[in-house]
Amino acid sequence: MPYGLKTESCFDSAHFLTDYEGKCENLHGHRWKVVAYIMVDSLQTEGEGRDMVVDFALFKRALRELTDEFDHMFLVEEGSLSQATIDCLEQEEFKLLMLPFRTTAENLARCFYDRMKDKGFPVSQIDVYETPLNCASYFGEG
Repeated sequence: MPYGLKTESCFDSAHFLTDYEGKCENLHGHRWKVVAYIMVDSLQTEGEGRDMVVDFALFKRALRELTDEFDHMFLVEEGSLSQATIDCLEQEEFKLLMLPFRTTAENLARCFYDRMKDKGFPVSQIDVYETPLNCASYFGEG
């Protein structure tokens, strides 16, 4: 039976959806919650991590570092705003985070999954809640 860990972190940010007809085409914000899951077949056998999946402190810190990058930012899909609009927002000192994807919860889940994998964690799933009752999940390719 596999072993698993779960940790959560939250961030606040604004976004809008391009090519969408409805309320979400307008600028709005969320208190996003990101839930990361790790699953392994066996526990570590040596060193400080002996009898652990991974050190919880490292796992929690890695996710929080990522969510901190998104906190209190305006998440903007690259190419969705004119350069003049971007220049005006930056002149007013708004903090923009330009992303190479449409800023849906699904794409954010994939982004956090990939970033946690890049940090070396055996992440198995990421959930991104845009409201307390609605989340998107990404399970990876494996």
